[in-house]
Formats: sequence, C-alpha cells, structure tokens
Amino acid sequence: MISFLSFTTLMILLACLALGAAYAWLLYGSNKNLSKKLRNTLAAVRTLTVAILAFLLFAPLVRRITHTPEKPVIIIANDNSISVKAIHPTGFDATKYQKDLKQLADKLSAKYEVKTYSFGDSVKQGLTFSGTDQLSNGTALISQLNDELLNRNVGAIIMASDGIFNRGGNPLYELNKIKAPVYTIAMGDTIPKRDVLVANVNYNNIVYLDNEFTLDVQIQAFESKGETVKLSVLENGKQVTGQSVAIDGASFVKDVQIKLKAAKVGVHRYSVNVSEVKNEITIKNNSQTIFVEVIDGRQKVLLAAAGPHPDLATFKQAIELNKHYEVSTAIADELEGVDPSKYSLVILYQLPAVNYSAASFINKLKLQKVAAWYVLGAQTNLQGFNQAQTQLNFTRPNGSLQEVFPYYERNFTAYNLNADALKQLESYDPLQIPFANLMIKGNYTAVLNQRIGKVNTQSPLLFFTEDNGKKNGFLVGEGLWKWKLEEAKNENAYPLVAELISKTVQYLSVKDDKRKFKVYTNKSTFEENENVVLNATLYNDAFEPVNASEVKIQIKNADGKAYNYTFSKVANAYQLDAGALPQGSYTYIASTSLGDKKYTASGAFHVSAVITEYQQTTANHQLLNTIAQQTQGKMYLPANLLNIVDDLEKSGNVKTITYEDRRYEEMINLKWIFTFILVLLTAEWFFRKRNGEI
Repeated sequence: MISFLSFTTLMILLACLALGAAYAWLLYGSNKNLSKKLRNTLAAVRTLTVAILAFLLFAPLVRRITHTPEKPVIIIANDNSISVKAIHPTGFDATKYQKDLKQLADKLSAKYEVKTYSFGDSVKQGLTFSGTDQLSNGTALISQLNDELLNRNVGAIIMASDGIFNRGGNPLYELNKIKAPVYTIAMGDTIPKRDVLVANVNYNNIVYLDNEFTLDVQIQAFESKGETVKLSVLENGKQVTGQSVAIDGASFVKDVQIKLKAAKVGVHRYSVNVSEVKNEITIKNNSQTIFVEVIDGRQKVLLAAAGPHPDLATFKQAIELNKHYEVSTAIADELEGVDPSKYSLVILYQLPAVNYSAASFINKLKLQKVAAWYVLGAQTNLQGFNQAQTQLNFTRPNGSLQEVFPYYERNFTAYNLNADALKQLESYDPLQIPFANLMIKGNYTAVLNQRIGKVNTQSPLLFFTEDNGKKNGFLVGEGLWKWKLEEAKNENAYPLVAELISKTVQYLSVKDDKRKFKVYTNKSTFEENENVVLNATLYNDAFEPVNASEVKIQIKNADGKAYNYTFSKVANAYQLDAGALPQGSYTYIASTSLGDKKYTASGAFHVSAVITEYQQTTANHQLLNTIAQQTQGKMYLPANLLNIVDDLEKSGNVKTITYEDRRYEEMINLKWIFTFILVLLTAEWFFRKRNGEI
C-alpha cells in the first residue's frame, strides 16, 4: 500500500513538472529578447511555480509531529480540622510549621506545578491554618483530586494530617485512583492525654408513645485511673437520671445502658453528660446532645397481590426502612378477611389479576376511601382494572408486553429525590408494561415518564391522581426488583429505589394538609456545620401553588435572639438557606399575604453540636505511615518537612512527561509554501520587467 501510494505520488509530481515545463516552454521557448542564461533561469522559475501550484490542486497531506512537555503536579494538602490545631506535642512550633509548609510550596514551585489545598469539613484551594473545621474528611480530598487531575501528570501528594479521619472512611482505599506516591507529615500527638469523654450514644431516634427506650452510652477515659465521674441525662434541660462511674484503668471503656420512657409526643432533647476530671485536655467531649422524636402509633400499609413476586419483597423492605410504617401482606384468598379501613394505604400489586379478580376487596376499598397504589404488569386483568377505578383506562390491549425505561419528570415537586442519584435511572433495566393505549382522565402528577428505546415520551410511568379527595398512585410496569439488583452491583450506589418507594408511600398515605401557606424543614435536627434549609409553599383559592408574594421569616433561638430572612422564589415555591446556625433549639414564624388575606406559619427545629473532632484526641501516625509505605512515599515529622524537596529529587519518580501529537494536514496550509511561491513570482516579474518584458 505504501509503495503504491509512493509510486502514485511520484507520477503526480512528474506530471506537474511536465505541465510546468510545457507552460515555461510556451512562454520562453520563442523569446529572443532575453539572454539565453536569463531565459533558462526564468523558465526554471516558472516551471517550479506552476508545478507547485498544480501539485497543490491534488490536496496532498503532510504528517506533522509535535511534542508537548507536561511538568509534574505536586499536591500539598493541609488538614485544617480542630484536632490538628488544638492537640500537638510539647515543643511544637505552629508558626514555624506554617512558615516551613509555605516555603516547601515555594521551593517545589521552581521546578514543578504546585497545587495547595486545605481539607476538613470541605476541600478548599490554598493553605489555611485556622484549625476551625469540625470534621476531617480525607476521602473527600482524594475524590476531588481525582476529579480535578484526571489524566494529569501527578508527581506526588504531600498530606499534613494527624491521621484522624472521622468522615468519609479511610482515604487509603481511595488512593489507588491516583497513581502517585503520598508523602505524609505527621501532625498531632500520639501520647494519650488525660481525658474523660462520652464516646458514643446509641439510640433509636424515633420511639412510640408510652414505650420504654434505651440509651447505650459508651464512656471512655485516658490517664484517669482512680477517678470517679458522674454520668447524668437531662431531658429538655431537666435531669431525669444519673449514676456514678469508677475509672479503674489508664485506658478505660465502659458501656452504660440507661432506660427512659416516652411520656409525651414531640421532639425531645436529651443531654448525656459526664463530669470532668482535673487537668483533662478538653471538656468539650464530656457531653453529647441527642434528639428523640416520640410519635403516637404507626401507619399501616397493606401489600395485596394475587401471588408471590420479587417486587413484593422490594416494596416491603423499602417501606419498613421508615419506622413510621408497618407493612402487612395478603395474597389471593387472604384478602377476603382483610378490613381495608385499618390501613392508611393499600398497594394493589397487579390486581385485579388474570387469575384472581379480588372484586369484593376492591369494592370495600373504594367504599372506605382508602388511598390506593396500583401496580400494573403482565398478570393484570386490564378489563377488570378499567372497571375497578375511573382515572386510568387501557384500550386496544393485545396481550403482549413492552419494555420501557424510566426518566425523571423535572417539573415534579410533590417530594424531593436525591438529584445526583437520579442519574442512576439511566443504568436501570426496563420495566415490563402491558402493550395498550393508555388514557388518563383529568389531571395527574408524574414522577417518572416512559422512555422507549432512546426516545423520551410524555407517557407517565409513575404518577398520581386525585379522586374526590382520595389520592391514588399508579406504577405502569413491573420489575422494580431488577432496579434493586442494579444498585447492589455498585457498593457506592445511592438507594434510589428504596427512597422512591418510601416517599411515594409517605405521599399517598399522609392525610391532605389543606393549609394554604406551609413552611417546613426537610428534617427536624441539623448539625451546627450544616446549612439549615427551609421550604415554603403558598396556594391560591384553586389550590394552585403561586409565589408572586414575598415571604418573610423570623427565626429565634432559646435566648430570644432573632434572625430575619426573606425567602427566595424557586419555580412555583419558596426556599431559604439560612446557613449554619449555632447549637440550640429554634422556633420560626413566617408570614406572607395573597390578595387581601394574610397568612402565617410556625414551626421548630434543633441544631446539635458537632464534637467529632474531640472524640479522638490521640494522633494516628500508624495510618499515615501505612499510607506513605503503600504508595511508595515516606512519612515526616513537621520539623523535617523541608527534606521532602531533596527526597523527591532523589526518588526519580517525579518526571516530566512529553506527549507526542501526530496529525495529518493539507500542504496548502503551510504558510512557507505561499511565501516561497510569492518570492518566485516576484523575482520572475522583476527580471522580466527590468529587461523590457511585459
């Protein structure tokens, strides 16, 4: 192939030269006014010019090779959490450490591309030494570096930390994503300090009225042998129980179980305290505050079906994740003795079915006006289904099934789903739905729509309707168990199926709130490093959401200090990000108006203290050394961190990478060829003109 192309190219070149020679002979062959030497020279110039122009008409390609060097990227990351700044060995000079770390960055910048970060609650660019972050998340740092520096020449990662990572797990397991040695700077102190703390409190955050519940409190103590401390529990500021604990070892751990009774409905704040001992390193870990919600009974959900199916287990497991709900299952003839009035929601799985109509049960269900969720599939009797309800009608069924994929309806606002997790829908297997024309009577609200092949349709897959004040849900398809399996393949997958089922059940089973103005938080308890987000909705007389009016809110803490805000308008609702608030209990009153009517809404929430950084005060240098060794790096003490510069040089692993780029482009794009042709033509014109030729 190469020989053929070379031969062809040679023939084209010869033909172009012949064309140029012929053109020159016609121009200069009979010319007697020029000297023979000049005539031959000008003929050669014209031959070359015409040959080049003719050859360019064939659009010849030339191969160009370029080399682009990329300097190694060196990452310097500083742990900005509380434990690093507050706890350090005797003789540690924080000012010198900060100066040395900055000097390290400057020295490395002379030869490498240096990027600096600080990590704790979040990952930020630049070196920060405030030591105010209340968490330490090393995994988040590695994940962000992997995203930002994908396919880059990362030479080394220099991480200064005490090895106490209390969020996101062990970063060691994430480092394989970045093929670079890690040089660790061991901060903190490995010698245990005198300290007594409430290490952990295990409890159920939801309990039922008049039931007993248990707080499992773990007390730890270091270097405090012989001391006796008092463990006390306060409910809403009032002590409800207490006991003494004797510390009998230098490293002491004890689990204490405390039984309490849920005597009143609502959210209760419990403070678990242990008294301090003399000269302990900190007393901020001597207390933990928890919130327990006491509710009055569970809502009951019935799963009704003609026969067993893997989807039923998927529904049951997802619903039971919410401790507010109790699930019962009734198969075929078992439905005859079931009273639907005892349930907040009935899920009719492929009922009426081909082999079981359940007509009497469905009639009782309609008379009781209990909310229903219909799930349709291969065993659904479509004719019987059309008669059992009035919102949905299937026409012209042919008995076959069709596969459809889900995609999220962006205008859905009845409840919130994890925005990032919705991307998982693209990888889910299709559901099987009856092949028929689907007709919906009246208005409906879609959560998921149908995607057939690669075409997104407006036909709903999961949607809600309302019939005389009763909510109904419809899932046109079976096979949710396959979605559950798809999530199980990836251990990092978000449990979207469980969230979708749980929130759908909650939406259908909850009694309608007819208030025209509502303000609510998405949860009752926030951590003090977490932004408090409130949502609001305003309805007109037709119960259509509107947001033309301004909504103001006043938030007060327990001391009466007020924070005033104005909601932002989002779509057809309102939202407020109040930012991070100090620990404590808060109440709020929001107000707005619509026309000549004024509306108010009130509520409460709690902000709990984050004491995670005080739960472990002894540095974990062993983990830092393991990280360094397994990535071919090295661990340093802060006093020796400048040695990293020389060690990086000696390692020979930090090298500049050169990328070669090969590409073909048309020869006509080469500017020097244009210049060469222009010079030839200009020279020929000059000598012809000088010798009197036109």
